[in-house]
Amino acid sequence: MTPFVPHHLPATALRDLDMIGTAVFAVSGALVAARAQQNVVTFMFFAALTGVGGGTVRDLLIGAPVFWMHGSLTIAICLLMAWLVWLTPVRWWSAHAVDWFDGVGLAAYAVYGAAKALAYDIPGLPAAIMGVVTACVGGIFRDVLANMPSIVIRPEIYVTAAALSAGCYVFAQYMGLDPTLTALGAFSLGFGLRAVAIRYHLSLPSYRTR
Repeated sequence: MTPFVPHHLPATALRDLDMIGTAVFAVSGALVAARAQQNVVTFMFFAALTGVGGGTVRDLLIGAPVFWMHGSLTIAICLLMAWLVWLTPVRWWSAHAVDWFDGVGLAAYAVYGAAKALAYDIPGLPAAIMGVVTACVGGIFRDVLANMPSIVIRPEIYVTAAALSAGCYVFAQYMGLDPTLTALGAFSLGFGLRAVAIRYHLSLPSYRTR
């Protein structure tokens, strides 16, 4: 089956963002299973859940066919990433590997999710929110099932980075800018913000009771 391609984003750029997001989120899910010293089946389950979780919720909300039910490539990528992590020695993965892989997937899926929502005639603000949903929900599912504090409530900037990527992409499309450059630029901004947050432990001001 031909993959879904929004009319305003070239197929190659969309496919790259989609596959990058799927692969790196799947790796982040498998690494969580590795930390818990689980078996290979659990690796595959966490990889698939993290890789497709956000996109599944997005498609249900915008009224699109759930993407991974109409082709095998996405799930195949998730399972392959799980096997690759399973077969590699633990010393290859740094303590922050999950955060870095998650950061790449966050920015890629934020742009892709917003693009798909726009293609389904979702207005700008909800489309940007769908980018955030695509980027964040898989990681939430992963963390909840692993009994870890959810990544979205950790102090470092996370959802804000996804919102930056999705919001910049939507705004640029409304301004009529080149979609390929816009996609790459929005991805770079979101990942750059997340990378700085990881490196320097940046966070937004917290609510104070006094």
